[in-house]
Amino acid sequence: MSAGQVILVRRGPIAELRIDNPKKFNAMSLAMWRDVAMHAAALSGDADVRVLLLRGEGEKAFISGADIAEFDTTRSAETGSDAYDGAVDAAQNALMACPFPVVASIHGICMGGGLGLAMACDLRYGALEARFRMPAARLGLGYSHAGIQRMVGVLGAATAADLFFTARTFDGAEARRLRLVHDAFQASELNRHVEETLATIAANAPLTVRLAKQAIHLALGEVSTEAIAQIEAGRRACIRSADYAEGRRAFAEKRPAVFLGK
Repeated sequence: MSAGQVILVRRGPIAELRIDNPKKFNAMSLAMWRDVAMHAAALSGDADVRVLLLRGEGEKAFISGADIAEFDTTRSAETGSDAYDGAVDAAQNALMACPFPVVASIHGICMGGGLGLAMACDLRYGALEARFRMPAARLGLGYSHAGIQRMVGVLGAATAADLFFTARTFDGAEARRLRLVHDAFQASELNRHVEETLATIAANAPLTVRLAKQAIHLALGEVSTEAIAQIEAGRRACIRSADYAEGRRAFAEKRPAVFLGK
Protein backbone atom coordinates (compact mmCIF):
# COMPACT_ATOMS: atom_id res chain seq x y z
CA MET A 1 0.00 0.00 0.00
CA SER A 2 1.07 3.57 -0.69
CA ALA A 3 2.19 5.64 2.28
CA GLY A 4 1.71 8.90 0.42
CA GLN A 5 -0.17 11.90 1.70
CA VAL A 6 -1.50 15.27 0.57
CA ILE A 7 -0.23 18.04 2.83
CA LEU A 8 -2.18 21.28 3.19
CA VAL A 9 -0.11 24.37 4.02
CA ARG A 10 -1.51 27.84 4.61
CA ARG A 11 0.55 31.01 4.11
CA GLY A 12 -1.85 33.87 4.62
CA PRO A 13 -3.92 34.23 1.43
CA ILE A 14 -1.84 31.53 -0.29
CA ALA A 15 -2.73 27.87 0.20
CA GLU A 16 -0.60 24.92 -0.90
CA LEU A 17 -1.39 21.29 -1.62
CA ARG A 18 1.84 19.29 -1.51
CA ILE A 19 1.81 15.81 -3.02
CA ASP A 20 4.08 13.75 -0.79
CA ASN A 21 4.93 10.18 -1.78
CA PRO A 22 8.68 10.40 -2.50
CA LYS A 23 9.42 6.67 -2.52
CA LYS A 24 7.09 6.37 -5.52
CA PHE A 25 7.95 9.67 -7.21
CA ASN A 26 4.80 11.20 -5.75
CA ALA A 27 2.47 8.64 -7.31
CA MET A 28 -1.16 9.14 -6.32
CA SER A 29 -2.97 6.52 -4.27
CA LEU A 30 -6.75 6.29 -4.17
CA ALA A 31 -6.72 7.95 -0.75
CA MET A 32 -4.58 10.79 -2.09
CA TRP A 33 -6.98 11.47 -4.97
CA ARG A 34 -9.77 11.70 -2.44
CA ASP A 35 -7.73 14.00 -0.21
CA VAL A 36 -7.07 16.43 -3.07
CA ALA A 37 -10.81 16.69 -3.67
CA MET A 38 -11.51 17.09 0.05
CA HIS A 39 -8.93 19.84 0.59
CA ALA A 40 -9.89 21.72 -2.58
CA ALA A 41 -13.56 21.67 -1.63
CA ALA A 42 -12.82 22.90 1.89
CA LEU A 43 -10.56 25.70 0.63
CA SER A 44 -13.22 26.77 -1.87
CA GLY A 45 -15.43 27.79 1.02
CA ASP A 46 -12.73 29.96 2.62
CA ALA A 47 -13.00 33.60 1.55
CA ASP A 48 -9.48 34.29 2.84
CA VAL A 49 -7.84 32.08 0.20
CA ARG A 50 -6.81 34.03 -2.90
CA VAL A 51 -4.66 31.49 -4.74
CA LEU A 52 -3.81 27.78 -4.43
CA LEU A 53 -0.47 26.18 -5.32
CA LEU A 54 -0.22 22.51 -6.31
CA ARG A 55 3.28 21.05 -6.13
CA GLY A 56 5.16 17.82 -5.51
CA GLU A 57 7.43 17.29 -2.53
CA GLY A 58 11.10 16.48 -3.08
CA GLU A 59 13.31 17.14 -6.09
CA LYS A 60 12.44 14.22 -8.36
CA ALA A 61 8.78 14.58 -9.27
CA PHE A 62 5.70 16.71 -9.46
CA ILE A 63 3.38 13.69 -9.74
CA SER A 64 4.44 10.53 -11.57
CA GLY A 65 0.83 9.44 -12.09
CA ALA A 66 -1.44 6.99 -10.35
CA ASP A 67 0.03 4.37 -8.03
CA ILE A 68 -0.16 1.38 -10.36
CA ALA A 69 0.67 -0.99 -7.49
CA GLU A 70 -2.90 -0.43 -6.26
CA PHE A 71 -4.59 -1.29 -9.54
CA ASP A 72 -5.10 -5.00 -8.79
CA THR A 73 -7.42 -4.03 -5.95
CA THR A 74 -8.79 -0.69 -7.16
CA ARG A 75 -8.76 -0.63 -10.97
CA SER A 76 -8.97 -4.06 -12.57
CA ALA A 77 -11.43 -6.18 -14.54
CA GLU A 78 -12.34 -7.97 -11.32
CA THR A 79 -12.83 -4.93 -9.11
CA GLY A 80 -14.04 -2.51 -11.75
CA SER A 81 -12.75 1.02 -12.06
CA ASP A 82 -15.76 3.23 -11.41
CA ALA A 83 -14.81 4.14 -7.83
CA TYR A 84 -11.18 4.84 -8.72
CA ASP A 85 -11.97 6.78 -11.88
CA GLY A 86 -14.61 8.71 -9.96
CA ALA A 87 -12.03 9.73 -7.36
CA VAL A 88 -9.63 10.93 -10.08
CA ASP A 89 -12.38 12.91 -11.79
CA ALA A 90 -13.50 14.37 -8.46
CA ALA A 91 -9.97 15.61 -7.68
CA GLN A 92 -9.63 17.28 -11.06
CA ASN A 93 -13.12 18.77 -10.91
CA ALA A 94 -12.54 20.09 -7.38
CA LEU A 95 -9.47 22.01 -8.52
CA MET A 96 -11.34 23.45 -11.48
CA ALA A 97 -14.24 24.41 -9.22
CA CYS A 98 -12.04 26.41 -6.84
CA PRO A 99 -13.27 30.01 -7.09
CA PHE A 100 -9.68 31.31 -6.93
CA PRO A 101 -6.78 30.59 -9.33
CA VAL A 102 -4.96 27.27 -8.97
CA VAL A 103 -1.28 27.23 -9.97
CA ALA A 104 0.77 24.10 -10.73
CA SER A 105 4.54 24.19 -10.14
CA ILE A 106 5.93 21.28 -12.16
CA HIS A 107 9.42 19.83 -11.73
CA GLY A 108 10.85 16.40 -12.40
CA ILE A 109 8.35 13.76 -13.52
CA CYS A 110 4.85 14.80 -14.57
CA MET A 111 3.04 11.88 -16.15
CA GLY A 112 -0.37 10.29 -16.53
CA GLY A 113 -2.70 11.29 -13.76
CA GLY A 114 -0.18 13.90 -12.64
CA LEU A 115 -0.38 15.60 -16.02
CA GLY A 116 -4.16 15.31 -15.87
CA LEU A 117 -4.20 17.01 -12.48
CA ALA A 118 -1.91 19.77 -13.75
CA MET A 119 -4.28 20.37 -16.67
CA ALA A 120 -7.07 21.04 -14.16
CA CYS A 121 -5.05 24.01 -12.84
CA ASP A 122 -5.50 27.51 -14.21
CA LEU A 123 -1.79 28.29 -14.54
CA ARG A 124 1.08 25.85 -15.06
CA TYR A 125 4.78 26.64 -14.73
CA GLY A 126 7.44 24.04 -15.35
CA ALA A 127 11.13 23.32 -15.06
CA LEU A 128 12.97 23.05 -18.36
CA GLU A 129 14.31 19.71 -17.11
CA ALA A 130 10.83 18.35 -16.28
CA ARG A 131 9.62 15.23 -18.08
CA PHE A 132 6.03 15.05 -19.30
CA ARG A 133 4.14 12.05 -20.65
CA MET A 134 0.62 10.71 -21.10
CA PRO A 135 1.33 6.94 -21.02
CA ALA A 136 -2.22 5.54 -21.11
CA ALA A 137 -1.63 3.92 -24.52
CA ARG A 138 1.31 1.97 -23.07
CA LEU A 139 -0.84 0.66 -20.21
CA GLY A 140 -4.06 -0.13 -22.02
CA LEU A 141 -6.05 2.39 -19.99
CA GLY A 142 -8.89 4.50 -21.30
CA TYR A 143 -8.88 8.22 -20.57
CA SER A 144 -11.88 10.24 -19.47
CA HIS A 145 -13.82 12.46 -21.86
CA ALA A 146 -13.37 15.44 -19.53
CA GLY A 147 -9.61 14.93 -19.35
CA ILE A 148 -9.23 14.68 -23.12
CA GLN A 149 -11.51 17.68 -23.55
CA ARG A 150 -9.22 19.75 -21.31
CA MET A 151 -6.13 18.66 -23.26
CA VAL A 152 -7.78 19.49 -26.59
CA GLY A 153 -8.93 22.85 -25.23
CA VAL A 154 -5.39 23.81 -24.18
CA LEU A 155 -3.28 22.13 -26.87
CA GLY A 156 -5.61 21.71 -29.84
CA ALA A 157 -6.78 18.42 -31.32
CA ALA A 158 -3.65 17.72 -33.38
CA THR A 159 -1.19 18.09 -30.49
CA ALA A 160 -3.44 16.21 -28.06
CA ALA A 161 -3.67 13.37 -30.58
CA ASP A 162 0.12 13.23 -30.87
CA LEU A 163 0.61 13.00 -27.10
CA PHE A 164 -2.16 10.43 -26.53
CA PHE A 165 -1.41 8.25 -29.56
CA THR A 166 2.38 8.07 -29.14
CA ALA A 167 2.65 8.24 -25.32
CA ARG A 168 6.00 9.92 -25.90
CA THR A 169 8.06 11.79 -23.31
CA PHE A 170 8.91 15.47 -23.77
CA ASP A 171 10.69 18.11 -21.70
CA GLY A 172 9.74 21.47 -20.25
CA ALA A 173 11.03 23.39 -23.24
CA GLU A 174 8.67 21.51 -25.55
CA ALA A 175 5.86 21.80 -23.01
CA ARG A 176 6.29 25.56 -23.22
CA ARG A 177 6.32 25.47 -27.02
CA LEU A 178 3.13 23.40 -27.01
CA ARG A 179 1.62 25.87 -24.50
CA LEU A 180 1.03 23.06 -22.04
CA VAL A 181 2.87 25.22 -19.50
CA HIS A 182 2.62 28.99 -19.45
CA ASP A 183 6.38 29.31 -18.99
CA ALA A 184 9.40 27.17 -18.17
CA PHE A 185 12.55 27.94 -16.19
CA GLN A 186 15.70 26.27 -14.97
CA ALA A 187 14.75 24.03 -12.05
CA SER A 188 16.76 26.22 -9.68
CA GLU A 189 14.72 29.28 -10.73
CA LEU A 190 11.25 27.72 -10.90
CA ASN A 191 10.26 28.29 -7.29
CA ARG A 192 11.22 31.96 -7.36
CA HIS A 193 9.14 32.65 -10.45
CA VAL A 194 6.16 30.73 -9.07
CA GLU A 195 6.34 32.58 -5.75
CA GLU A 196 6.38 35.90 -7.59
CA THR A 197 3.27 34.88 -9.50
CA LEU A 198 1.50 33.76 -6.32
CA ALA A 199 2.34 37.04 -4.60
CA THR A 200 1.09 39.03 -7.58
CA ILE A 201 -2.23 37.18 -7.68
CA ALA A 202 -2.66 37.38 -3.90
CA ALA A 203 -2.14 41.15 -4.01
CA ASN A 204 -4.76 41.72 -6.71
CA ALA A 205 -8.45 42.39 -6.07
CA PRO A 206 -9.86 38.96 -5.14
CA LEU A 207 -13.43 39.67 -6.24
CA THR A 208 -12.18 40.65 -9.69
CA VAL A 209 -9.86 37.65 -9.95
CA ARG A 210 -12.60 35.23 -8.89
CA LEU A 211 -15.02 36.75 -11.40
CA ALA A 212 -12.40 36.48 -14.16
CA LYS A 213 -11.90 32.78 -13.43
CA GLN A 214 -15.64 32.16 -13.51
CA ALA A 215 -16.04 34.02 -16.80
CA ILE A 216 -13.07 32.24 -18.40
CA HIS A 217 -14.47 28.83 -17.49
CA LEU A 218 -17.89 29.77 -18.83
CA ALA A 219 -16.32 31.00 -22.06
CA LEU A 220 -14.93 27.51 -22.67
CA GLY A 221 -18.37 25.92 -22.73
CA GLU A 222 -21.90 26.55 -23.91
CA VAL A 223 -22.99 29.68 -22.04
CA SER A 224 -26.56 29.85 -20.77
CA THR A 225 -28.58 32.99 -20.12
CA GLU A 226 -28.42 32.18 -16.41
CA ALA A 227 -24.62 31.94 -16.49
CA ILE A 228 -24.34 35.29 -18.23
CA ALA A 229 -26.63 36.80 -15.61
CA GLN A 230 -24.33 35.47 -12.87
CA ILE A 231 -21.32 37.12 -14.48
CA GLU A 232 -23.15 40.43 -14.83
CA ALA A 233 -24.20 40.25 -11.18
CA GLY A 234 -20.57 39.68 -10.27
CA ARG A 235 -19.51 42.72 -12.28
CA ARG A 236 -22.02 44.88 -10.42
CA ALA A 237 -20.75 43.50 -7.11
CA CYS A 238 -17.20 44.52 -8.06
CA ILE A 239 -18.34 48.06 -8.83
CA ARG A 240 -20.00 48.31 -5.41
CA SER A 241 -17.06 46.78 -3.55
CA ALA A 242 -14.74 48.52 -1.13
CA ASP A 243 -11.85 47.05 -3.12
CA TYR A 244 -12.89 49.02 -6.20
CA ALA A 245 -12.95 52.22 -4.16
CA GLU A 246 -9.53 51.34 -2.72
CA GLY A 247 -8.18 50.62 -6.20
CA ARG A 248 -9.27 54.04 -7.46
CA ARG A 249 -7.78 55.78 -4.41
CA ALA A 250 -4.50 53.91 -4.75
CA PHE A 251 -4.28 54.80 -8.44
CA ALA A 252 -4.86 58.47 -7.68
CA GLU A 253 -2.35 58.40 -4.83
CA LYS A 254 0.22 56.46 -6.91
CA ARG A 255 0.60 53.65 -4.36
CA PRO A 256 -0.08 49.89 -4.35
CA ALA A 257 -3.67 49.04 -3.49
CA VAL A 258 -4.44 46.96 -0.41
CA PHE A 259 -7.40 44.73 -1.25
CA LEU A 260 -9.59 43.07 1.39
CA GLY A 261 -11.91 41.04 -0.81
CA LYS A 262 -14.93 43.12 0.17
